[in-house]
Amino acid sequence: MKVLVAVKRVIDYNVRVRVKPDASGVDLNAVKMSMNPFDEIALEEAVRMKEAGTAKEVVVVSCGVSQCQETLRTALAIGADRAILIETDVELQPLAVAKLLKAVVDREAPELIILGKQAIDDDCNQTGQMLASLADLPQATFASKIEIDNGEACVTREIDGGMETLKLVLPAVITTDLRLNQPRYASLPNIMKAKKKPLDVLTPGDLDVDISPRLKTLAVTEPAGRKAGVIVPDVATLIEKLKNEARVI
Repeated sequence: MKVLVAVKRVIDYNVRVRVKPDASGVDLNAVKMSMNPFDEIALEEAVRMKEAGTAKEVVVVSCGVSQCQETLRTALAIGADRAILIETDVELQPLAVAKLLKAVVDREAPELIILGKQAIDDDCNQTGQMLASLADLPQATFASKIEIDNGEACVTREIDGGMETLKLVLPAVITTDLRLNQPRYASLPNIMKAKKKPLDVLTPGDLDVDISPRLKTLAVTEPAGRKAGVIVPDVATLIEKLKNEARVI
């Protein structure tokens, strides 16, 4: 079984995001970038499938600027067999990414496509669902457990009322949640080996995909600062303030 994993290069989750002075976007200058945490979980699951003998090959793909090669090399060091970069300087929106991934799916014909449920930079939670629709494949989102057996995937996912279990006929698209696994760190020997693993660079033109943005960002602003708290002398005063001054959200 071939597994295709999509990963995204995002601002590291430990970095405080800064907005550009002209409100045109987020400042990326001298900012540490890393693999989207949800995509790390997707990659870890694919590598575990390979180690268990369920998968024979793990292919990792990323869309974006040339620096995404660093993210792909990290994925190769973690355990992926080869990588594909769809290089472009155009700002990619979820639909464009889904169309690019669909083109890669058509070329690679994987039995399973895994990606994180969302990226921590835009929190769109759309790409996996759009990809499944474009490729006309069954999908299971927010997976907290995945079992592959006899050409089928049994996926457990969290819903508002508890847990839900879905059975999908492969090929299928699965998006991962935080509770699926704990991603590993790349070891130094594997980092060195990753430099020799194949990494193909394509362009949207090579895949004949239109990635023109459908949405326009008008402005990016930081959230309003929180007001300072107030110390009250007793419980009665607190209750009075909650009744008369608390804002209902």
